[in-house]
Amino acid sequence: MSVCTKQQPIFEKRQAGVILHPTSLPGPNGQGELGPEAYHFVDFLNDCGLSVWQVLPMNPTHEDRSPYMNLSVFAGNTDFISLTLLAEWGWLPANEALTDAGKRQKLVIARQQFLQQASTNDKTALQQFINQHQYWLADYALFQAIKNTQGNKSWVDWPVVLRDREAGAIRAATHQLQDAIEQINFEQFVFFKQWLDLKQYANDHNVKMVGDMPIFVAHDSAEVWKHRKYFDLNADGSPRTIAGVPPDYFSATGQRWGNPLYLWERMKEAGYQWWIERCRVGFALYDAIRIDHFRGFESFWEIDAKEKTAENGHWVKGPGATLFKALLQSQPPLSSHQQQLAFIAEDLGIITEEVNALRQEFGWPGMKILQFAFDGDATNAYLPHNAEQNSVMYTGTHDNDTTLSWYEQLPEHEKKQVMAYLADTSEAMPWALIRSALASVSNWALFPMQDLLSLGQGHRMNTPGVTADNWRWRFQWDQVVPGIPSKIKSMTKLYGR
Repeated sequence: MSVCTKQQPIFEKRQAGVILHPTSLPGPNGQGELGPEAYHFVDFLNDCGLSVWQVLPMNPTHEDRSPYMNLSVFAGNTDFISLTLLAEWGWLPANEALTDAGKRQKLVIARQQFLQQASTNDKTALQQFINQHQYWLADYALFQAIKNTQGNKSWVDWPVVLRDREAGAIRAATHQLQDAIEQINFEQFVFFKQWLDLKQYANDHNVKMVGDMPIFVAHDSAEVWKHRKYFDLNADGSPRTIAGVPPDYFSATGQRWGNPLYLWERMKEAGYQWWIERCRVGFALYDAIRIDHFRGFESFWEIDAKEKTAENGHWVKGPGATLFKALLQSQPPLSSHQQQLAFIAEDLGIITEEVNALRQEFGWPGMKILQFAFDGDATNAYLPHNAEQNSVMYTGTHDNDTTLSWYEQLPEHEKKQVMAYLADTSEAMPWALIRSALASVSNWALFPMQDLLSLGQGHRMNTPGVTADNWRWRFQWDQVVPGIPSKIKSMTKLYGR
């Protein structure tokens, strides 16, 4: 099969939308879920004339709650499961669905009720899900089941026979933990069903769901445990080299992410099957996918795992076009977008001509961040007049402060520069920047929910390089000022979105 990689822009229709991780949805429980509030949010987007909902990675997290360091890059985070919906389906007694206190135990009760009362069609659907996702699900379920018996320790600290997946130990663990494994399978089935139901509702209301795919994988994950041959590890399973970025806008010592690096040649020898399966799951869940740290596919920053910071790393060539051609040629097709694949390339940071050429070869839009646009002269690549149609214009992302807080902390001369460029000092922040994003030539314009609510300091989602107090922001419906939907809808109409 020949592949023409010179593609027309994927996102040709002018659209606008919001970045909101479902953890940030309102509700009575400890975090947002995939229940009634999520459907209400789709209705809200529809009322605003917005047609894109971008989320952060939806995978199970470690204790720091970072959606970019996952226990699996395939599995869904079951903390998002709505007990309310389980009760509506008849898979949970109604009195069990009132709060998320003890959610783990309630999911056990849900499975028991499912086994006793679910229809034959539902039970068949569960088995079909397990069969369809066998590539990753069997190992993830065993990984989690073992982890629960090992005090949640990292897999490198498990008994050696389990750490190294000795055949006899794996068979014994699979037999001994069979009920726990089946529980995990059930919970993944529920997560996927609830997410795909929500996605269908969004699509039916003309809202696209955009996911987020981190390029790298957490060391303590089912995938590294299962596929050690694909990662640069020592004999004991610890990382030999790790990922990060050199000193940049966010950190003077760079960012030492700690993810183990891929052994790309081995992945290539295996036909990139691991990536094909990963993207197959991704395009089943999302209409489009933002690839986090796209530049790492061209060249990545390699750091010796013994280093305490990211300063002493060096650039190493990545797989480049060979990976993406393998994705395009995969059979059956990964998605209905097979001729292009609906990727957004997160091309922030130190971007070279080679990175731009790789993105442009496949016709994928890059990202323009307005908060980065005003710290230079008229040649700044993020200024709207330097943008191209095939791009996504953001006021800011989950890694930025809110636009209002960002603006309020600028020196006076920079504030004047911003307002001089925007040419309208009468419109308060963040609306002046939202308008600029919507008016830009970029085919897509997106902004964090915090900006739509005009929220200032204290409402940031994440501060890169800082581990405390991230990923916890939530909004409440009473923060939506009356008139916001009609205001944003008139703006999207005015600017052809």
